[in-house]
This record gives sequence, C-alpha cells and structure tokens, in this order.
Amino acid sequence: MLQNISGKLLLTILAVMYMPSASAQLAALHTTPSRLVSNEEPVAPSALLEPSAPQAHRFWDRANILLFSGVAVSRAMDYASTKNMLSRGRQEILIPDDVVYSTAGFPALEAAATGTSIGVSYLLHRTGHHSLERWLSIGHIGVTDFGVARNYSLKSRRR
Repeated sequence: MLQNISGKLLLTILAVMYMPSASAQLAALHTTPSRLVSNEEPVAPSALLEPSAPQAHRFWDRANILLFSGVAVSRAMDYASTKNMLSRGRQEILIPDDVVYSTAGFPALEAAATGTSIGVSYLLHRTGHHSLERWLSIGHIGVTDFGVARNYSLKSRRR
C-alpha cells in the first residue's frame, strides 16, 4: 500500500514539474486581483512558445573558416598519424590496404573527407540549420582527433 501511495505522489510531482500549464493554472489560482490589472498588451500563448530563429550569417564567416581549417588540420594529422602507425608495424582497420598504401589514394581520401564535411555544412546552412552546421565540424574535429590520439598511443609492433 505504501508503494502505491508513493507511486501516485511521484506521478503527481512529475506531472506538475513537466506540465507548465498545470503550474501556470496553480499560480493563477493564488493571484490576487491587484496583480491581474496591467497596462501591457496581452500576448498570444503561441507567440510565447515559438523559439527564436537562429541568427542568419554568411556561410564563409570567421567561425566557419576557423572550423573548416580545424577539420583540414585534423585530417592532415590523421594522415600523418596513420602513416606513422603503419611504419611502426600496426595495421589500419578502417580503410582498405590498397587505399592506405596508395601514394595518391590516401591523401585524396583525406581531402574528400574535408570537402564532404564542408559540403554537408553548406547544405545545413542553406536549409537554415545553422547550429548543426557548426556542430558538424566540431564533431568531425573531435572524432578525427580521437583517432589521431589513438594512432599515436598504439605500441609499436615490429614484423
């Protein structure tokens, strides 16, 4: 019986916390008439719930240039760390050997990854997803730098 009462109490608390309309109604019950008189224009509830639009910006602004440069530097570090890892006798597990050991293929893959990141960011920019546009580059830098740190931290394995 105690579990049933505590469960109902928990549900009631959660309902009040996560339902702003319920807490607004409770506040309205305790409002004195002097608080109800106001000189301000009433605001439609839908206007209060609409999120503010992200600030529009040019695609090649300073922040994006820095982020895209960070992606390019991260990809260059990935290239260097992978070559270093391979020279120490380790194996690349994500990319096929014919690409990794190619003198033109592997740099082209790194350049294509950078270009793809910029292209997807541009698509996000054009569709108005300005926050995702920036977070894509931040995530790309983070994942690539994690791979770089992993490549350099592997112990050498001589053949």
